[in-house]
Amino acid sequence: MTDNPLLSRLDLNLLVALDALLTERSVTRAADRLHLSRPALSASLARLRTHFNDPILARRGNAYELTPLALRLSEHTTIALDAARRVFESQATWTPEESTREFSIYGSDYGFATIGAAVSRLAAQAAPGVRFRFMLHNTPIVDDAANSLRSVDGMVIPHGYLTDLPFDDLWRDRWVVIADESNERVSGGLTMELLSELPWVFTYRSRSAFTSASRQLQMLGVEPVVDVVVESFLALGRFVAGTNRLGLIQAALAPEVARLGGLRVLETPFDATPTANALWWHPVHNRDPEHAWMRRIFAEAAREVQATLAAGDRYLEPAGSLTDSINL
Repeated sequence: MTDNPLLSRLDLNLLVALDALLTERSVTRAADRLHLSRPALSASLARLRTHFNDPILARRGNAYELTPLALRLSEHTTIALDAARRVFESQATWTPEESTREFSIYGSDYGFATIGAAVSRLAAQAAPGVRFRFMLHNTPIVDDAANSLRSVDGMVIPHGYLTDLPFDDLWRDRWVVIADESNERVSGGLTMELLSELPWVFTYRSRSAFTSASRQLQMLGVEPVVDVVVESFLALGRFVAGTNRLGLIQAALAPEVARLGGLRVLETPFDATPTANALWWHPVHNRDPEHAWMRRIFAEAAREVQATLAAGDRYLEPAGSLTDSINL
């Protein structure tokens, strides 16, 4: 027996109060968020301070700041609260038509513009009350996916970044290069030499954040001159427009680039490895019937995305000659 209070003796409502206090950093705002009186939330804060032997909120002038312990707690509280919610929202039987569950998915804007849009449309037809929350991932989320995925329903990301987690393959896409229509250097198509000489816009560029195509360029001996890094595939075209820069995007986004106007979509002058996109999740969801339903919706949406990829081919221009392409 330890001196720490047993979980059975704790009021789990304090977890809700703690989450609100850590988020709002104000008793008044936290009370408003929870629709409680200020004295009621002050009483909860007093109990939390006694439990942790820490003030949680410390006054600095006219504002409050989180203590070092509170900052550490903020990393776990949201996950713990979401896990508790999932426990008590679970049902012995579940019908999508009557559900109001919200599924939360990490991914890139490319994933949201393709599979995400299709999933939300198909889900709305089958289960009008079900909601989806699509959230942009970042390097820390991907690097610590085993923990990040505990508090969400999944992550859409290609193979090559995550391991030792369950996944469903979705669709395959290929890389293309975009350039401004007035860029005379690419008027005759792309060559490997041009890839080395012209400046680039990259979407990710760090030791652990990169695209497979950009890494492949380096393995082929091309060290791109990177002018801009923008962590958005959909915004990349705007940083290419009106410049002599190049950018790498997935072929599924070619129609989006065409709608932007003023840009060309070119085949790569090297055999770029396709992206094999997948839905990844934490093993805790394996036996969840609601999650299994969501995975089936993703599978159906992936078939639609794969079928529409051919429609983007009409926007593509061929690369330069084979001789130019391999002449470094």
